[in-house]
Amino acid sequence: MKNLQLQNKNVLITGADSGIGKSIALLFANEGANIAFVHYHDEKDAEQTKKEISASGVRSISFEGDINDSEFCRHVVDGTVSGFGSIDILINNAGTQFPSDDITGLKEENIRKTFNSNIIGMILLTQCVFPHLKQGSSIINTTSAVAYLGHEELLDYSATKGAIVSFTRSLALQAKPKGIRVNAVAPGPVATPLTEKTFGEEEENQNQPPLERNASTEEIAASFLFLATEASAQITGQVLHPNGGLIVNG
Repeated sequence: MKNLQLQNKNVLITGADSGIGKSIALLFANEGANIAFVHYHDEKDAEQTKKEISASGVRSISFEGDINDSEFCRHVVDGTVSGFGSIDILINNAGTQFPSDDITGLKEENIRKTFNSNIIGMILLTQCVFPHLKQGSSIINTTSAVAYLGHEELLDYSATKGAIVSFTRSLALQAKPKGIRVNAVAPGPVATPLTEKTFGEEEENQNQPPLERNASTEEIAASFLFLATEASAQITGQVLHPNGGLIVNG
């Protein structure tokens, strides 16, 4: 019988209806974890994700809404604890981006949406989850290589990803006395529905890292699994860089 690395663990993931979040959810489910996930008005994708999670023989709960709403965050946490009994691992993965090659063309509405989705919502949800975490629990945040390298078309997005790095490092210090580890993953170019929608496949191929191809979402999910298990017991306040060989010095 396979030794499941996350047997009986309860995981809450944001942005898991597609892309990296979905791959994390499916990988964790295959390792024995029950999965609660948040999606933002993508019912069809969410239902498919839930079906695939349940096929692994674990329990699954989905929540539709905006993590920028603190009341919704409380609803998600209460629903997860009610359904599973506890939360062991929080994966903050939800995010959005609105590219612009000229700062004067950035719309204020989109700047605020980007910050609300990528960092403010992350903090609000973590705030609600934190009292439920205990010794051995883990928080893993999704940042990006652009937090270190920048991106000429993603000014506000890059800023939020830099904020996630700082938030991760600071929360790791605060969480240390409780025995909770806090880390992040900073992917490089990844083939996801969001990047394809934003830039198209052609644009992605022009910005490939030294390994000369974009990562798959499944390859990125493996870093999250490592950080969620005892294999990374000595790692906190750190960022993993599955970026195909980009040098980020961070």
